[in-house]
Amino acid sequence: MTATRQWKVDIFIDEHEDQRFTRAEARLQTNDPTHLVGHGEAHRHPRDVEVAEIGDELAAARALANLSHLLVDAATKNIEAIASRRTAPRP
Repeated sequence: MTATRQWKVDIFIDEHEDQRFTRAEARLQTNDPTHLVGHGEAHRHPRDVEVAEIGDELAAARALANLSHLLVDAATKNIEAIASRRTAPRP
């Protein structure tokens, strides 16, 4: 039997033109209580041409990369918790 679950990732992007940077948050909602938030930023050099889409893409990609690391860390902690229960001495 195949089980299907849907996880949702929302990406919120804030552009700060006066400071030449873009900040993004990637928020993961799963079916269980897991809620993780990845963060990313992109900075524009003063001599670079102003193209908002590039800053959005970089900040979002970095937020998703950060989110992926947080998800791997969460999975690792869950695996370690299960493994420690299996190896714990029984009374």
